[in-house]
Amino acid sequence: MEFGVYHEFPSLDGHPDSDAFAEAFAMVDAAEAWGLDVMWLAELHFDPARSVLSAPLCVASAIAARTRKIKIGIAVQVLPLGNPLRIAEEAATVDQISRGRLIFGVGRSGVARTYEAYNVPYAESRDRFTETLAIIQKAWAEPVVSYAGRFHSFQDVQVTPRPFQPAGPPIRIAATSPDTYATIGHQGKPIFMGVKHEDARALLPHIEAYRKAWRDAGHPGNGVVYMRAPGYIAATEAAARTEAEASLLHYYRAQAALLKDSLARTGVDGNESRVKAAERLDAITYDEARLGSVLIGTPDYVADQLGALQRDLGLDGIMLETNCGGLIPHDREKEALRLLCKEVMPRFR
Repeated sequence: MEFGVYHEFPSLDGHPDSDAFAEAFAMVDAAEAWGLDVMWLAELHFDPARSVLSAPLCVASAIAARTRKIKIGIAVQVLPLGNPLRIAEEAATVDQISRGRLIFGVGRSGVARTYEAYNVPYAESRDRFTETLAIIQKAWAEPVVSYAGRFHSFQDVQVTPRPFQPAGPPIRIAATSPDTYATIGHQGKPIFMGVKHEDARALLPHIEAYRKAWRDAGHPGNGVVYMRAPGYIAATEAAARTEAEASLLHYYRAQAALLKDSLARTGVDGNESRVKAAERLDAITYDEARLGSVLIGTPDYVADQLGALQRDLGLDGIMLETNCGGLIPHDREKEALRLLCKEVMPRFR
């Protein structure tokens, strides 16, 4: 199983942005030293109370320059917000600097206010995503590319540099709605699926649809599935529970507010599931959340829960949010990372 940590480079209340970057890079250095497989970077815009990570490929380049072994993942690059040729160039540059350690995760994001700020209609996000991804893959696969689409048109462009990895960085796609699972399976791409508080086993029908579409399209194997989930590890159950509670609940309430804001901007018609998700996040208790696939506990507990999820879902990897909510003190977050690398990971090797 591949082990990764999802990092938002959280803002530090009352401290300059430079302190937030310093703490986050200290986590990267520790992850490299302790043998974590992947450090995953968010893309978050215009939310200064939450994160300083608005330019993940720029940060990925800095990580590539200060590390030698750890893979660097983007989780996720919000494709509809950027020019596909520029994204292809920048990702290829990071792939070169890292000598092939980039994993390129892509998605659309559901934050409508970000689309408004970039002057991109959210209603176009799905079509823009599809076109942008097609151009990026074409740019990495062909020495000279041309394209004529709804949003982008160009002729005889040579994207430079070429990626270090011959076929380009591996692409993983965020699956956020039921219909996307089969679509991604048909494309033969690995998926990210995310859980906030629910039992990940509830997603099994969607995973099965993904794998069926994968096989039906003639791709070898049975599909590749990665899961992102909140998690925190401490030496004792009491410490893990106490140290993660305030941050996780803060995350849920902030996500509820973000969902409500996006619904207000885009309309609630056809978005009943998102309305219910916002209501649930606003009301859920800590004890209720921990009944799902939130991985908070001792190394033994987290390893046991991961083993069961791997068995039940056929997981290929986990992306753990060890500071979900961004309020866990740096020394505690770092200790959680150490326990993940030194006491949980070895049980799956």
